Amino acid sequence: MPDRINDRPENKKQRDFAPLAADNNSNSIPPEPISELTPELAPEPTPEPALQTIPTPSQGLFSWLRPSAAHSAFSATLLLMLSTLLSGVLALVRTKYINHIFGAGPQTDAYYAAFELPDMLAYFLVGGVASISLVTILNRYKAEGDEEGGDRAISIILNAMIIVLGAAIVLAEIFAPYYVHWKFHGFTPADAALATSLTRLLLPAQLFFFIGGVIGSKLLVRKIFIYQAITPLIYNLGIILGAVFLSQRFGIYSLVIGVLAGVILGPAALNAFGAAREGLRYHPIFNIRHPAFVEWLRLSLPLMIGVSLVTADKWILSFFASYDPGGISHLTVAKTLFNAPMGILGQAAGAASLPFFSSLFSQDRLGDFAAAVNRAVSRVFAASLIAAAWMIALAPPIVDLFRGGSFNRTDAADTAQYFAIFAISLALWTAQGIYARAFYAARNTLTPAVAGSIITLLSIPVYRFFFHSIGMAGLAVASDAGILTHTLTLAILLHRRKLVSITGLEGGELARALLAACISFGGTYACVRLLPLGHGHPGDLAMIAIGSCVWAMLCWAMLRITGSTLPSQLRLRRA
Repeated sequence: MPDRINDRPENKKQRDFAPLAADNNSNSIPPEPISELTPELAPEPTPEPALQTIPTPSQGLFSWLRPSAAHSAFSATLLLMLSTLLSGVLALVRTKYINHIFGAGPQTDAYYAAFELPDMLAYFLVGGVASISLVTILNRYKAEGDEEGGDRAISIILNAMIIVLGAAIVLAEIFAPYYVHWKFHGFTPADAALATSLTRLLLPAQLFFFIGGVIGSKLLVRKIFIYQAITPLIYNLGIILGAVFLSQRFGIYSLVIGVLAGVILGPAALNAFGAAREGLRYHPIFNIRHPAFVEWLRLSLPLMIGVSLVTADKWILSFFASYDPGGISHLTVAKTLFNAPMGILGQAAGAASLPFFSSLFSQDRLGDFAAAVNRAVSRVFAASLIAAAWMIALAPPIVDLFRGGSFNRTDAADTAQYFAIFAISLALWTAQGIYARAFYAARNTLTPAVAGSIITLLSIPVYRFFFHSIGMAGLAVASDAGILTHTLTLAILLHRRKLVSITGLEGGELARALLAACISFGGTYACVRLLPLGHGHPGDLAMIAIGSCVWAMLCWAMLRITGSTLPSQLRLRRA
């Protein structure tokens, strides 16, 4: 099941509303302990008094949970990682429940496929979510002390794009059958009809995602992240409750009902409530010549016309997977599990980083900007290498926990294989999110959009080759190869534009993390394969517990032996 919320561009430039996105709800799961990962994954807090809001003892440890509390990079990352962890737990429950009731077959394939057209519509019309470019504009209004001007900008953009997006949704409702028939060649007529019906129900959800994204930008500029942290929880709960209470009556449609309830109450209503508390004043005006709208359109247009492989990956995967009954479901479950640590390591840190990167760049502190980006990439990449070792070594028992009901052993074995292959590229997915935000903070959305479009077009034959050569597993291999190319391209382009030098990466730390990952993987893999544990969920849990202990001890030992600073960075740092 897709996790659309944590995939918002202010969280990462990956739209998880479609099911094969990097799930982010939400999108998004046995992660590293939150308290150990948080402090050093975000860029260093800027030394502005307004940003130093980590609570003092007199304020209380959790004072940053207040609705109006502003955040530093540290506290924002901590909050969003906690949110991602909780959302990830709900995503696990959601995935387990869907697997148990509906299994992996044509019905669930149609359900997951139904997210693709709505996601594509939002991607090409509003660049995913408007706040990725709106935050930069509102930062300027805020710096000038013109809060009223910022509210007018929000209102103008909101009003204009509601009309555009609303008209597009109507057209998409009409042409949905043609799209499904063209995109999912492997579907039978009955499966295509079901996917069309579900698509039509899901299309209006994009309007509420957009409204929430625009209004929520008011909160992001003020560095208030509590609402952004809560919305994915509401979204996931909506889907779970829809399945629990309505599945017997409405079948697979119960999940769609839950999606609609979750997005209306979460991204739309909650962000509107928070923005109103912060003094947002809505203006019923329509003026597409307003300077703010023109600037927003200029910044967003590359995001609308460009196709990043980060997003297109799920579209390409689903196209080929539709030829294998249950294939889309298997890949979706694998991506859901893959996105758990990616959400903890990459999405939350990236979501907290964007406002601070933007602030540094707008102040012309280019040296600090480059250092902050390199620091964030180095730490996220190093932690991701180590986490990937755990995921690959323990892939079979992790995925087997989701077996049961209609989701059988064959489904679990296939999904575990794809999950392990996806996990190889974990560090690349987390790093590209930071690099993309560096471009957005520098007010350059054109360069990554053009580069992403070229890489996507060149990658399609690669996906086709691996699919016909290896089968479904080949799609996962092609996905890894594509994100490798995408991440390297972003890093090189930042370097050539003298924004972020590649030489600023902490090469020694990355090498030590890679060595620790290799050693811990080998030890953990050998240990769990030699354990005489029986099959079934108790055996899976025992294998995961023992393997995790072996993995943790080997990682820690290797990092200490090699003199890595990562262990000290991963300790919780209090203000």
